[in-house]
Amino acid sequence: MLFLKVRLLDIDLLDLVLINPEDIKASQYFPGDRVVLIYKNKEEIGTIYSSTLVNRGEIGITKELAKSLKVKEGELITIKHADKPRSLAYIKKKMDKNKLSKEEIFLIVDEMVNNKLTNIEISAFVTSLYINGMDMDEIEALTIRMAETGEMVEWESLVFDVHSIGGVPGNKYALLTVPIVASAGLKIPKTSSRAITSAAGTADVMEVLTRVDLSIEEIKNVVKETNGCLVWGGALNLAPADDITINVERPLGIDPKPLLLSSVMAKKLAMGVSKLLIDIPIGREVKVKDEKEGNKLAREFIELGERLNITTECALTYGNQPIGRAIGPALEAKEALETLEDPYKGANSLVDKATHLAGILLEMGGIAPAGEGKEVAEELLFRKAHDKFMDIIVAQGGKEVRSEEIEVGKYFIDIVSPKDGYVIELSNNKITKIAKEAGAPNDKKAGVYLNVKVGDKVEKGDLLFTIYSSSEDRLKNAIKLARTLYPIKVEGILIKRIVRF
Repeated sequence: MLFLKVRLLDIDLLDLVLINPEDIKASQYFPGDRVVLIYKNKEEIGTIYSSTLVNRGEIGITKELAKSLKVKEGELITIKHADKPRSLAYIKKKMDKNKLSKEEIFLIVDEMVNNKLTNIEISAFVTSLYINGMDMDEIEALTIRMAETGEMVEWESLVFDVHSIGGVPGNKYALLTVPIVASAGLKIPKTSSRAITSAAGTADVMEVLTRVDLSIEEIKNVVKETNGCLVWGGALNLAPADDITINVERPLGIDPKPLLLSSVMAKKLAMGVSKLLIDIPIGREVKVKDEKEGNKLAREFIELGERLNITTECALTYGNQPIGRAIGPALEAKEALETLEDPYKGANSLVDKATHLAGILLEMGGIAPAGEGKEVAEELLFRKAHDKFMDIIVAQGGKEVRSEEIEVGKYFIDIVSPKDGYVIELSNNKITKIAKEAGAPNDKKAGVYLNVKVGDKVEKGDLLFTIYSSSEDRLKNAIKLARTLYPIKVEGILIKRIVRF
C-alpha cells in the first residue's frame, strides 16, 4: 500500500490518478495499473499515470473523484492494487462480435455503476457496441439493468411521456406539449436533460422559468397538483449507468444504436412511464438522415417498449430547420411563453410540432378519437395550456411570468443579408455552434434568434438573425464565427448562366 497526500486536479478524466515517477519507482506499482483509492470508509477505482505535475508524496486526483471519496486537498489517502473486474472478459467477448447473455450484461452494468471499470474499459465497451451492435435480447437486458441500478418510481395511475432523440436546435416543443396534455387530465411527469451538444436542453430552458432539480417526492407532489412537470432528470438517480456511458460517448463523438435505445427506455422504465411517444427528427444534420432509417429506429423503439411493458409510439418529424425561431435557453423560454400567451403569434413550426405530438398522446390516452388528436390539442392550446403551464411553474417553485419579463443578453448584433434573393439553406449545426460560441447554454441569456427560414424572400440589408450574449467578448467571438460559417445561405433564382462555347 501507498499513503499519499491528495492534490486536486482540474481535469475531466474521472479515474485519472497522477503519481510522481520517483514514488512509482520506489513502489510495486506501474503506470497503467488499476488501483483502489481508500479514504476512511469510501473506495473508488483509478488508473495510475506517471507525472511530474505532482510532487513526491502527493497523489493527483480529479475534483469529482475527491468528491466521491469525500476527501479534501492535503489529506492522506491509501492506494492498493485493485482486483481485475470479471466483466472485462465479457467486454472482450462483445469486441469479438459475440452475443452476450443477460447475466453477462448485468455484470458489466453493475461493475460500471460500482466504479469497478475505468474510463478506458467503458470506452472499449461503448466502442464495441458502436462497431458490432446488439440484438434486441441484449438491448432488453441492458435497458432493464440500467434502470434497476437506480431509483425505480411507481405511480398509482397511468403516466404518459414524450421524448425527442434530439438534434434539432430550438426544440422547445415540450413547454407546449406537456401543459396541453396535462390540461386534458393525463399525467405527464416529463424528465428532460440539459444540453450535451446543443445550445439548450429542455431542462436548461425550463430553468429560466422555475426550479428543475426536484426530488422524486417533489415531482410526485407537483404531478398530483397539476398533472404535469418539466424537470431535470440529472437531479434524480435514474439509470446511473446511462450518465456514465454518455460521458464516454461525448468525447468519442459516437452514439451506438444499442445505447440510444437503452438510454431512452431505461430512464422511462425507471420513471414508471406507462405510455410513451418518441419524437424522431429526420434531416441532413440530425441523428436520423431519412425516413427509411427513421422507420427502422421506430420499429426498434416499439419492440423494445413491448418487451418492457411500455406502450410506445413514434413520430417522424421534420428536422432540417430549427423549431421556431429562438435558439438558447432564455430566448426559447420567451418564445414558448409568447406562443402560449397567443398561439396566433407563435412560430408555425413550433405550434405544429407541439400540437401534433400532444394530439398523439391525447389519442393514446383516450381523450381524443383516432385522427382527431391534433384538433383537440389545438383547442387546448388556445383555451387551457397557458394557465396549466403557469400552474406547473409555480408548483415547481417559480412564479407566474410574462414573456416580456424574460431577459436576454444585453449585448447583441444583427446579421443582415449580403444580397437580394431567397433563403435556400439554413444549417442546424452552424446555428448551434454560433449560439454556443455566444455562451449558450451556460449563459442562459445567450443564443440566436432567426428572422428568416428556408424559402423566405429577402433583400440586401434585410435582417437574417440576431446573436445575443451576456459577454461582449463572447459576442465578438460569435460574430467572427458567424462570418466564417455563413449559417444562412441566400441565392437568387438564377444560379448560373451557361452560354455556347
